[in-house]
Amino acid sequence: MEKHPLPPFFPPAASLLMLGSFPPPRERWKMDFYYPNIQNDMWRIFGHIFFGDRSRFLATDGKAFREADIRAFLAEKGIAIWDTAMEVIRQKENASDKYLDILRPIDLQQTLADLPLCSAIAITGQKAMDTLLSIIPADEPRIGEYAEAVYCRRSLRIYRMPSSSRAYPRPLEEKAAAYERMFRDMGMIH
Repeated sequence: MEKHPLPPFFPPAASLLMLGSFPPPRERWKMDFYYPNIQNDMWRIFGHIFFGDRSRFLATDGKAFREADIRAFLAEKGIAIWDTAMEVIRQKENASDKYLDILRPIDLQQTLADLPLCSAIAITGQKAMDTLLSIIPADEPRIGEYAEAVYCRRSLRIYRMPSSSRAYPRPLEEKAAAYERMFRDMGMIH
C-alpha cells in the first residue's frame, strides 16, 4: 500500500483544481512536485500554451523540470493541483493507471472547503475521472469538454482533459488545444 507522497498545491486564490490519479514511482521523478516524470508532457503543454515554448519549464539540460518556476506560475494563474487517489496498491512497478487499485479516494468535500474560490475541476486521465465520478454525481464529459455539476452546494464545471502521459498517443499540440480551450473558458488566457 502506498500513501500519497506529496502535499496538495493549493494557491489561496485558486479557481481551477487539476486532478490526476496518483504520482508515478519515485525513481521516475525529476522534481518533488506533480507530473514529475520527464516523459510526461504536462509542463510542456503549459509552456506551449502560455509561452509558445514547450521547453519553458525544462531545465537547461532538458533532463528535469524547473519546479520553482512551475509553482510560481501556477500560483499566479490560480491553479491548484492534487490527485484523486490518496492510498493505492500498485499492481505493477510502473506509472500506469490501469495497474492502480485505489484504496482511499480524495476527500473532495474538504478539498473544496480549502479552495473557496474554486469553480472548476480539470481531470487529467480516465482513472481520475472514474474516481471523481464515484464521488460527484455528474455526466462524464467527452475529452476536451466539460459537464456542469453541483457538489456540497457549489456549482462546478468538470473538465475532461486528455492525459498528458505519452502513453496516450496524441500529438502534444492536439492535447494542448484542449487545455487551451479550458484556460480560455476560465479567463486565464485572453
